[in-house]
Amino acid sequence: MKHIAILGSTGSIGRSALAVVDAHADRLRVVSLAAGENADLLASQIAKYRPQTVSMASGAALDRLRRTAPSRDVQLAETGRDGLVAVATHPDADIVLCASSGTEGLEAVLAAIEHGKTIALANKEVLVVAGGIVTEAARVRQVAILPVDSEHNAIHQCVHGRAHGEIRRLVLTASGGPFRGRSASELTMVTADEALQHPTWRMGRKITIDSATLMNKGLEVIEARWLFGVGAGQIDVLIHPQSVVHSMVELIDGSVIAQLGITDMRVPIQYAFSYPDRWPVPLPGLDLARAHQLEFQIPDIGTFPCLRLAYRALEAERSLPVVLNAANEVAVERFLKGQIGFTSIPVVIERTMDAHRPEEVCSLETVRAVDRWARECSQEIARAVELT
Repeated sequence: MKHIAILGSTGSIGRSALAVVDAHADRLRVVSLAAGENADLLASQIAKYRPQTVSMASGAALDRLRRTAPSRDVQLAETGRDGLVAVATHPDADIVLCASSGTEGLEAVLAAIEHGKTIALANKEVLVVAGGIVTEAARVRQVAILPVDSEHNAIHQCVHGRAHGEIRRLVLTASGGPFRGRSASELTMVTADEALQHPTWRMGRKITIDSATLMNKGLEVIEARWLFGVGAGQIDVLIHPQSVVHSMVELIDGSVIAQLGITDMRVPIQYAFSYPDRWPVPLPGLDLARAHQLEFQIPDIGTFPCLRLAYRALEAERSLPVVLNAANEVAVERFLKGQIGFTSIPVVIERTMDAHRPEEVCSLETVRAVDRWARECSQEIARAVELT
């Protein structure tokens, strides 16, 4: 029996993770849950899974939970980051699934590593902003970080059991989002509703916009650098509209190993929970005969410059990935609110990066300070873009 803590239990990844628990109730047990603001859904999860500890993002959400929670046996932890830490460090937890939004789970992941928990990472921002800090902590404590993102999970499967020196390059695949094939001029007037219509995956609003701009793939490039210990020059991206090949690894002899599968996040989540074993999954298998053609294209970074900006941040390293991530979150939020246009998202990010003087990132205090600066700077830049 493996004991699971979930950060972000009411989000799409968290709900998929609980579906995996349902499918393997004889192997998995939930011991702690952290949610955002959805008190009603968390209350129903408490009734079904009977965790020992839960937390919520805010005091108001916790008050709503107190009025609706069906059991007095559950411990209500602190709110916000302190609550995430309490859930992640529950003494009975073996595996901590980090699916919380943004960088809120960073302290919780580090605390879980310090307590020797296996990390199932579905939150790429943790490694984007603090990859060196997190991976070094995991190395010292000999803790495994198992990727849940479908692309990195695929690469993990492809490199499993191989020596690091056998790897020539990693190839991350991307669906291309809803605007694949459009020109830059065609993107100037697209709306948030159009950008949220992803052709393959059903995800949260922010990550869906990131997919439309290709920033999601850029963040995954940075994440791959830390997960697999390779440089920017060893990570490529290919557009693959069918989303059948989740990623590939090219070995030094020219062989290419690929992982293929259906588009359902329960599969990589289950792999992270079951690792190093494999369990049967109650889902239909991949029917290659119905997949027909599998296409691969080079990304158009002229039309989708966010991917170029991510490579720039990775190559510079130090604090620039923190700035990239913070400015992107600000720009995406403003786009979703109708305050800036779709093509203004990379403009805000690049201008914020240009205004930053990179510094070494060797502590969480530095990460948080750079993050605050980048958010303030990008807000000012976004307001100026909004007026032009």
